[in-house]
Amino acid sequence: MARDFADRDALIAYVAAQFPDAAERDANVAPVRGGRAAAERRLDAIRPREYAWTRNELSGDVTRLSAYLRHGVVSLGEVRTAAIDRVNRRGDVRKLIQELAWRDYFQRLYAAGGDETIWEDQEDWKTGFGPEDYADTLPEDIRLGATGLPCMDAFIAELRETGYLHNHARMWLAAYVVHWRRIDWRPGAAWFLAHLLDGDPASNNLSWQWVASTFSPKPYVFNRENLERYTAGAHCRTCPLLGHCDFEGTYDEIKGELFRPMPWDDASAHRGATNGKRAARR
Repeated sequence: MARDFADRDALIAYVAAQFPDAAERDANVAPVRGGRAAAERRLDAIRPREYAWTRNELSGDVTRLSAYLRHGVVSLGEVRTAAIDRVNRRGDVRKLIQELAWRDYFQRLYAAGGDETIWEDQEDWKTGFGPEDYADTLPEDIRLGATGLPCMDAFIAELRETGYLHNHARMWLAAYVVHWRRIDWRPGAAWFLAHLLDGDPASNNLSWQWVASTFSPKPYVFNRENLERYTAGAHCRTCPLLGHCDFEGTYDEIKGELFRPMPWDDASAHRGATNGKRAARR
């Protein structure tokens, strides 16, 4: 295959010609630059203390190193060392190293189980529904970003156009797909892998399963208040659905709408009532 090109446009045209099926499926090309020099610039820019404080915000000070980690341009050890070197207090680097550790953990599970295992439910669903209750294909309105929900459509557009999505947006979008639309996590995980520059079956699939509840003690959901807070209201301010938002309500209300009661729900409620009575007697 050719290695020398006059410019980036020539490279893109060449790759599209070599992989016509992929180009036909989606012709968007991410603006991210690859290579060691670009990775080192990102590495030099990390700020662990700010990362810990702002990482949940879509405008937060995240590292944007995931694609370089995914393709082996930098290692977890390099990022850990660089992060430690940039703080005066070890506590300021704890959150970033914790996230690196999760990535390492996912990779080790993948290495132990292989491709087949990573596409299987790690645990039973905890939504009151079984695998047979979830659709096994991703609808076109989700695939194309035409759901009619401004926030979800914006996340989908960013995913397709840039090959990247902030982790919080990934969680919201995955929760919408699995819980609000009741689609199995596998079509969503495969869809992400087709677009994400940093996508790998370990971090991607197990994160989808964490949202779904097949790799966590409970399903992950969110509400409008949570989304509005961490997007600085970017989508809610102009949303024509405000007042009729699919994500409006308390967490208990949303869970009541989305899930069937689980066997332990009654016991949990009973414990809460008992604890309340005990507190009242004190």
